[in-house]
Amino acid sequence: MRVDRFTVVVDEYEPAIRFFTEVLGFELVEDSPSLTNDGRPKRWVVVRPPGAETGIVLARADGERQAAAVGNQVGGRVGFFLRVDDFEATYQRMVAAGVEFVTEPRAEAYGRVVVFVDVAGNRWDLIGPPPS
Repeated sequence: MRVDRFTVVVDEYEPAIRFFTEVLGFELVEDSPSLTNDGRPKRWVVVRPPGAETGIVLARADGERQAAAVGNQVGGRVGFFLRVDDFEATYQRMVAAGVEFVTEPRAEAYGRVVVFVDVAGNRWDLIGPPPS
């Protein structure tokens, strides 16, 4: 058993694809035309970190209820966790790309961590190995 995919609801496809691929360095796995349950056009967009199996479906909000969830999918908490091998290089690349960080990097027992906000407004932990 494994988690295959999960969804992040976004305002628009293109800014979300750019953020996840160009800023975070994820791969664009799929970007295919699709249809909503009632037959309207949409896209099936999946990104994932290089080498990962689990993908993130970037789903454009459809209707008021989904639009209200953009950036608040986990009630304002950190809901997503991105573990990297080189914390400092990844952090500096993200700073240079203009990513919004809501905390300063800190050392925890499980590694270095800093909270950032994705293109939709969701909070993520960037986590690297503990300092040596």
